[in-house]
Amino acid sequence: MNIAISNDTGVFSTHSKVRWRVCWENELQLAEHIELSEFFRKTYGPTGEFNAKPFEGGRSWAGARPEIRVIGYDAHGIAAHIGALRRFIKVGDVDLLVAELGLYGVRPDLEGLGITHSMRVMYPVLQQLAVPFGFGAVRQALQKHVTKLVGRQGLATVLPGVSVRSTRPDIHLDLPPTRTDDDLVVLVFPIGRPISEWPVGTMIDRNGPEL
Repeated sequence: MNIAISNDTGVFSTHSKVRWRVCWENELQLAEHIELSEFFRKTYGPTGEFNAKPFEGGRSWAGARPEIRVIGYDAHGIAAHIGALRRFIKVGDVDLLVAELGLYGVRPDLEGLGITHSMRVMYPVLQQLAVPFGFGAVRQALQKHVTKLVGRQGLATVLPGVSVRSTRPDIHLDLPPTRTDDDLVVLVFPIGRPISEWPVGTMIDRNGPEL
């Protein structure tokens, strides 16, 4: 499904329209994975060489693979991206179905686009999937963008003091098979259930790699 959203927010100075595409993972062709791989290397590269490494060799995912993507295009190619994966996580002692959101990316010359515009397209997709909650965990470097998402759009709630445990996507003989992140910004998007029904707990177990 392709969605055209006109630019009425002033975030682009030279682009009048972004075309948003919602696609299932099986719909992507090899050339599109290669194009996304290049996009992620250029987007994540400035944050550290290690962050861009998973996207070598035409790979368009870093850990777990998304099942659905929202991709924004402009006249210069891919402008923004966000992926989603339905999975069960454990919050405290409660198993919970969520749509995990990840693989956030905005082309470096369009940082004003932010996560908010991607979520404008992704949010109704999550509603169609009928999941109770969306879940995302981002690095502190994205705190500013997250604040805009929560404050201006009211789409999500930030959960303070929550750690996230994940399996590593690859085996390293010198590292444990799991890792725990204590400094993430954890977001919950109420979709089919209110935020009051999110389980109480200070540890989220993905029981798999992050998206």
